[in-house]
Amino acid sequence: RKLELYRPKEVRKKKRTEIKFDVTTPVGKHPRDCRTSVAPSLPHYSPVPIAMTPRTTNHVIYGKMHYQSLVPPLPPSLLRGFVAAMSFRFRWPTEFCTEWPAGLETDEKCEEHFPVEVTDSDYCHSSPTIRDVRSRIVTLKIKLSRLQLDYHAKDKLLRLVKDRYDPATDILTIVTDRCPLKKQNYDYAHYLLTAVFHESWKTEPWEADKEEADMECFLWEKSRSEANLHDFVRRMRQSLGDEEAKGLEHIQRMSADCLDEEVRSVEEVEQYAEAVCEIHNGGESDYAWEKYKKSVCSLLGLGRDTPVGGEVQA
Repeated sequence: RKLELYRPKEVRKKKRTEIKFDVTTPVGKHPRDCRTSVAPSLPHYSPVPIAMTPRTTNHVIYGKMHYQSLVPPLPPSLLRGFVAAMSFRFRWPTEFCTEWPAGLETDEKCEEHFPVEVTDSDYCHSSPTIRDVRSRIVTLKIKLSRLQLDYHAKDKLLRLVKDRYDPATDILTIVTDRCPLKKQNYDYAHYLLTAVFHESWKTEPWEADKEEADMECFLWEKSRSEANLHDFVRRMRQSLGDEEAKGLEHIQRMSADCLDEEVRSVEEVEQYAEAVCEIHNGGESDYAWEKYKKSVCSLLGLGRDTPVGGEVQA
């Protein structure tokens, strides 16, 4: 046996090479204004570091929170990270924003310049497919008064759109869902509005045969009442002299010919026409007859103290 005074040196084994993974830097080592690179996340939101408990490793201790329980440290750390993150989040997009257009400060001004309102929806839910058939639906709204239609065009348009018009709000609503894509339904909604608008202004040959008795409501224009009133005012102007017509300034201002356009522009004639239309279309009532009486007195130049019809003064 060999005597060994010294223990032979053992061959050292090679240590296993440490594998380092490319991970993000801990929160405590990041500057306070670097909120977008704290942790890997989706680009549509900013990660906010929230510490549930104080970290003692790497000498990261949030003040006296080291000696407190688990719940109290939450609000201070939450507010400290949240305020900084939100201030950064709402600050960086400002350089890409433009100024709000002048003249569109209120909803009324926006509605005046942009009368057409288009509404569509996008849906996001857990499903094997990202498609949703409801997302293709497009709704178009516009006030009928913005189309500037006359009586014939408005009446024809209302017959074409049927129940799509709301008289309470004066809004015409067109909903399109026939096409498979949203863009196609958007174009189709504008096409329907354009087609209905131009079709309402067309006058068919058979519409000329429509008489006054066939009208849906009483119309003052081109009615027998209008013709009778114009004839009455014309004969009144020709029969009364300048001295006799002193109390009737609206009659005295007319020319001797009394053209129809001149008679229509008289304020007293407009009031009489409005009162007659209200009686025919709105029905008889005390208010309607009182309005009719005042318009007749104003047209004939009768004072308030003059009895009209069968009135008896006490």
